Amino acid sequence: MAWHFRRVIAEQVARVLGLPSERVAHCIRTVPVHRKHESPDFQLFMTSLGDPIDTSINHEERAQQLAGKLVCDSVISDIGTARASVTFKINRDLLTRTVLQQISKDGSIYGLNTELFSGLSGRKTVVEYSSPNIAKKFHVGHLRSTIIGNFIANLKQAVGNEVIRINYLGDWGLQFGLLGAGFSKFGSEEELVVNPLQHLFEVYVKVNTAAEEDKDIKLSAQEFLRRLEGGDPHALSLWMHFRDLSIQEYAKVYKRLGAHFDDYSGESFYKEKSQEVLKQLESNGLLQKTDKGTGVVDLSEEGNLSSYSTVMRSDGTSLYITRDVAAALDRLERYSFDEMIYVTDKSQKNHFQQLFKILKILGKDQADRFQHVPFGLVKGMKTRRASKQLEDPSDTAEKIGIAALIVQDFKGQLLSDYHFDWDQALQSTGDTGVFLQYTHARLHSLQALWCSRDTDDIDIASLREPCVIATLQHLLRYDEVIYKCLEDLQPRYLVTYLMSLGHLANVAHRALHVKRSSSEAAHARLFFFNNVRMVLSSGMKLLGISPVNNM
Repeated sequence: MAWHFRRVIAEQVARVLGLPSERVAHCIRTVPVHRKHESPDFQLFMTSLGDPIDTSINHEERAQQLAGKLVCDSVISDIGTARASVTFKINRDLLTRTVLQQISKDGSIYGLNTELFSGLSGRKTVVEYSSPNIAKKFHVGHLRSTIIGNFIANLKQAVGNEVIRINYLGDWGLQFGLLGAGFSKFGSEEELVVNPLQHLFEVYVKVNTAAEEDKDIKLSAQEFLRRLEGGDPHALSLWMHFRDLSIQEYAKVYKRLGAHFDDYSGESFYKEKSQEVLKQLESNGLLQKTDKGTGVVDLSEEGNLSSYSTVMRSDGTSLYITRDVAAALDRLERYSFDEMIYVTDKSQKNHFQQLFKILKILGKDQADRFQHVPFGLVKGMKTRRASKQLEDPSDTAEKIGIAALIVQDFKGQLLSDYHFDWDQALQSTGDTGVFLQYTHARLHSLQALWCSRDTDDIDIASLREPCVIATLQHLLRYDEVIYKCLEDLQPRYLVTYLMSLGHLANVAHRALHVKRSSSEAAHARLFFFNNVRMVLSSGMKLLGISPVNNM
């Protein structure tokens, strides 16, 4: 495994340089596989070791001097230099045996339990994502939030964190006043049962339009909201009915996407706690009143209200950000987390900046534990079209469609807007989710030829082809790719890695014969392919993709 080899290299380098081997080990990186020629396995950049004592010697000379003092042994078969770095090649038979046996031993946790993650595991992480608005359609923004948040939660959990997944529903506010007032006029219980979200959305559109022309309807909506906030049984019953039906419909979408939640909370839960926030702000002299009677918090460094956040309406009721502050404070107390991650579109960037600033103003030192992961807009995808595209009686087709959607979404930077194209996403060749599923199914089909034998007795001579070595070198890099994903919370690194693994696996599949080989060679090659499949499967599951076994 990569860390094992890093440590062996580090111990020799540390002895020569007089540095702690642990420090050196963290400076050693795997080398990306080169398509045209064989690459070394590891690289040590001299710049990563810190400033040299003799500053007159440049980094290239330092690399050459260090390489000249190192020696090959039973593990390291070749030592070289590449500009300002020292390169290392591992004994090929040892590399093959060690990597394959490590994957076989670790299974789905291969690459996820190395010392590289020693400072990042064992923490408590709260991830808030998806967060649709009750009684409204599940749009593309909620879809992106769901699959991105699910990936982040999967990633954190995979490296040993305790993860709490929260779906913070938009289930309060004036929209429910309008819906409550409008349902008696435009609603139908029969249609509500048949298609809850569609019917509630239609009612909302009708009453919203009517309210613009009829002041009485708007007053009725405000009255319904007052009754709702006052705890009126009829209003609360209707609101709960809408909420329950909406969650049931959303649950169907989450099941298809492979997403689940530990907690369905919502703005409604914090309507009373938000009043406590307002009292706390006021008692600390942080709540200021405007001429219109609204309550604001000064966020400016100068204290001149050049930057502020409105947290209270003129009638004393709370706003969305007030309820978010209340939710943040409640979660700090309830979960005592190490990090809290919000996954929403980039239009809410300013909202979260204000939220985190208010937490600091309230004296919460834990404000730096909060993080917003923003994402861009998707053009060219209609949620209804997406749903229709994936409606298929075959579970396999469903999984392939979901894989296509996720990979198309995750290929670029999350913050970037992009145009979604189903024709491109569903291509079976190229860097697509369909290609990943096809590769996994192809590798899985080989297992029908597998017969149980001692995996310690592998014919290494059958695994010396360049395509095998290149694949093993790529497998060495898995933990570093996961580490990079953890640093930036960007799935594109893993997508790129899995695509390369898929292409390498397909090259190897064409080159390595199984059926026309001796039993020893067939056994070794099947062992190799099965281990490649396990890593591919593990990475796909982190992305939120369910690997298929047949296509």
